[in-house]
Amino acid sequence: MAALSTNETIEQTVIGLGYDLIDIERTKGGLLRVTIDLPYVAGTEQFINAEDCEKITRQLVFVLEVEGAVYSRLEVSSPGIDRPLKTEKDFERFAGELIDLTLKDAIGAAAAGSTISANQKKFRGTLERTEGTIPGWQIVWSDEPEVKPGQKVSKKRVPAPLQALGFTLAEIYQARLAPVVDFKGRKPKNTPALLPTQPDSE
Repeated sequence: MAALSTNETIEQTVIGLGYDLIDIERTKGGLLRVTIDLPYVAGTEQFINAEDCEKITRQLVFVLEVEGAVYSRLEVSSPGIDRPLKTEKDFERFAGELIDLTLKDAIGAAAAGSTISANQKKFRGTLERTEGTIPGWQIVWSDEPEVKPGQKVSKKRVPAPLQALGFTLAEIYQARLAPVVDFKGRKPKNTPALLPTQPDSE
């Protein structure tokens, strides 16, 4: 039987202890950073705490030493407010949330809209499931300027139309929850998405 790689060892250990493995990152300085989360249970809000991280850290230190893994420091943490989205399960869990999406390739002239540049790769919008023969995903946003505190808005003003961009998981370079700071927790799902990112100049 072939020996497990370090990543496979970490994955088996984290899952075996009842957690989800979100990410594994290695830095040039030898830091091994492992990001974990609690398994998703519909209708509940669960958060990783310090005890969870300590539990995983203790087990990983033991397992990695047995495996002879090379690293200088181990760090186990929660996903944070800008949690990466990588799997279909992640997208299903966070449907309705505001996300930051970076595509592998620019959308191209054929897909560009009136306010979307053909060379744009980065977008911010509300994640939605699309229905059809093959269900997929899209993000939706409005070009409506954000209303500043105390600013009066004319009742006659016509809202800007919604923009939508469909995508597949294979087209994604990176997707994360948008880091929305709210002392009462993340904002409720299905809040209108505002302020798309500026066209990517890359």
